[in-house]
Amino acid sequence: MKKPKGQGGREITGKSIQRIFSDVPGTYEMINHVLTFGMDILWRRKAAGIAAAEGGQLWLDVCSGTGEMAMYLSRLAGWDARVIAADFSLPMLRKISEKPEGSRILFTLADATSLPFPDGTFDLITVSLATRNLNVRRENLNRCFREFHRVLKPGGRFVNLETSQPPSGLLRKLFHSYVSLVVRPAGSFLSGSRSGYAYLAYTIPRFYQAPELADILRQAGFARVSYTRMQFGMAAVHKAVKGPDNNR
Repeated sequence: MKKPKGQGGREITGKSIQRIFSDVPGTYEMINHVLTFGMDILWRRKAAGIAAAEGGQLWLDVCSGTGEMAMYLSRLAGWDARVIAADFSLPMLRKISEKPEGSRILFTLADATSLPFPDGTFDLITVSLATRNLNVRRENLNRCFREFHRVLKPGGRFVNLETSQPPSGLLRKLFHSYVSLVVRPAGSFLSGSRSGYAYLAYTIPRFYQAPELADILRQAGFARVSYTRMQFGMAAVHKAVKGPDNNR
């Protein structure tokens, strides 16, 4: 993936992404729901169900944003399970406390490349619709996946929800056209952030296909990597386990 550019041709970095998301927490969820026709809600619920199915006592939602995935996880968690939301944007994290489940969720200000937890801490880690933001460079994404692997317990699961590329060439072209012609201008208008939705429109068509992302997870040390496509491949849920890699 080429290095993404922002307004004026400037290279997108982790710091500039942090500024983008610090500017839009008030409208972020609403715009996502509008631009996906509510499909992002269904995608997150599906991913949360996959993530929660095998239980565990300590769950971490990385790049949690306004806490939508953390909220769904908290609803599915057992009475003895704890959900932690981590994000590098304090304005985003503040929105979690406004949710009905906010009192059940712990949150921490943290960068995905260097999580403030010891090795082997978590039974489950999730990321939802934020992996593209970790992919400012392929090396950065690999570093993040290795960091998730580090803080998972042996046998712990990583569940990733992200936009993907439809296998059908025609559907892929239609999807990319929608992002360019509708998502970028509508998102910019509704949020007031031109840079934020220019960045979004840049990254979605350039993100990995589901099999390629599965290979990247294996390269980071994960085993039993699988994925489920949704909405004709416009999104995918990947599941991976910390343990011996039987897929190689």
